Amino acid sequence: MDLGIKGRSALVCASSQGLGLACAEALAREGVAVTLNGRRADTLAAAADALRHRVPGATVDCIAADLTTADGRETIVRAKPEIDILVNNNAGPAPGALDQWDESALLGALNANMIPAVQLMRHYIPGMRARRFGRIVNITSAMVKSPHYIMGLSTSARTALTAISKAISVEVVVDNVTINNLLPERIDTPRQDFMAQRLMSEHGIDRDEARRRIASTINAKRLGRPDEFGAACAFLCGVQASYISGQNLQLDGGSYEGLV
Repeated sequence: MDLGIKGRSALVCASSQGLGLACAEALAREGVAVTLNGRRADTLAAAADALRHRVPGATVDCIAADLTTADGRETIVRAKPEIDILVNNNAGPAPGALDQWDESALLGALNANMIPAVQLMRHYIPGMRARRFGRIVNITSAMVKSPHYIMGLSTSARTALTAISKAISVEVVVDNVTINNLLPERIDTPRQDFMAQRLMSEHGIDRDEARRRIASTINAKRLGRPDEFGAACAFLCGVQASYISGQNLQLDGGSYEGLV
């Protein structure tokens, strides 16, 4: 399927690895000029080189900047004042418990997983509306709909982003600007390696067993593939998705038990 976005431009936040990089690759395969973002210039450069190798002819730029700071966001918008597609993404807070969630921790979660996305939307949406094309995809989490106690910080900040994005989406869709959220669970990225390491340490098991236990929590009994996730992102950015906005698409191997 031709998604009709060849020649468009995209900024993919926190995209030197994992879900962000998977989205960038899927967009690049559609002929979108992608800009990768991350904190470390050397890591970004390596990711960009690898992406150009996997997608010959792809246009790939990099912006090394910390999304969680105003200066970092200013660096991004100076380098890319106008884009057609914005993929908001950032690593979540570490697992924890109520006694750890003081004011500083709560503000830190919002500053990682809600505030940067909103500030970038504030900058880019006016131009998108003026040009009558814009696609915004927020990478959140399946736990927005199914909260887990130890991930309370991540869940709460991402849910705040979901709510404000829904509010914005009803205003901007008239100008062909859509805002949707991808809700991943157990996609095979470095994040799952981190979770496997935790299980190995806690239970004295090897990596294969840790990954088996993680996969067993998914109804499909396997981890999701990054390319599956990236393809969903690319579709939501395509012209065929113009009538889809304000929605939450779960990529969880059929594990969500609710209806809506």
